[in-house]
Amino acid sequence: MRVVIAGAGNVGRSIARELIGNGHQVLLIDRDPLAIKTASVPDAEWLLADACELASLEEAELETCDVAIAATGDDKANLVHSLLAKTEFGVPRTVARVNHPSNEWMFDDLWGVDVAVSTPRLMCALVEEAVTVGDLVRLFSFRGGQTNLVEMTLPDTSPRVGVRVGDLDLPGDAVLVAIIRDGTARSPERDGAVEASDELLFVVDPDYESELAHYLSPRGRAALVGVHN
Repeated sequence: MRVVIAGAGNVGRSIARELIGNGHQVLLIDRDPLAIKTASVPDAEWLLADACELASLEEAELETCDVAIAATGDDKANLVHSLLAKTEFGVPRTVARVNHPSNEWMFDDLWGVDVAVSTPRLMCALVEEAVTVGDLVRLFSFRGGQTNLVEMTLPDTSPRVGVRVGDLDLPGDAVLVAIIRDGTARSPERDGAVEASDELLFVVDPDYESELAHYLSPRGRAALVGVHN
């Protein structure tokens, strides 16, 4: 997979190293000559250019990329890069960094953003996930908020404790995608049962989050942490 990263700061370089370590090809673009630190990610391609200019993206052959990541510290630049990548070059997948949570509402498909990553909100969600039991916590929003990744640590008072996975009558289009038990992630098996203190990960439409929270823990609430729609 070929990935372009707009922004070669600490965030962009860290992402590049991870992707290269997983066997992907990475192109880093930055307009600041001081950010072009080729020795820091020697296996990446580097381009000194403005990632918001069509000519620069043509030079980068963005149409050959599978994913475009906008990782600059400027939300306006991240939006423009995502929009150009999606509309002008047909990049299948765009991921954009949100620096200021107040701007998060703009990071949607109208600006060509498939996935928006807001570090402050993600950190809040992870804190909530670590300390709450019986509440549904939104960890991540996909495709402009149309589908969310949510988590609940199942309380021992839940009526679903001991129920077979295959017998769970989840509301809407909710899908149980993983169970974390004793620190180990496992795939849900139809004949396996959910247990108290299991961390359950679901993909669900946001319209059904409250129903899912009530189904798993009737006293619970849908904790909408990490995303503003």
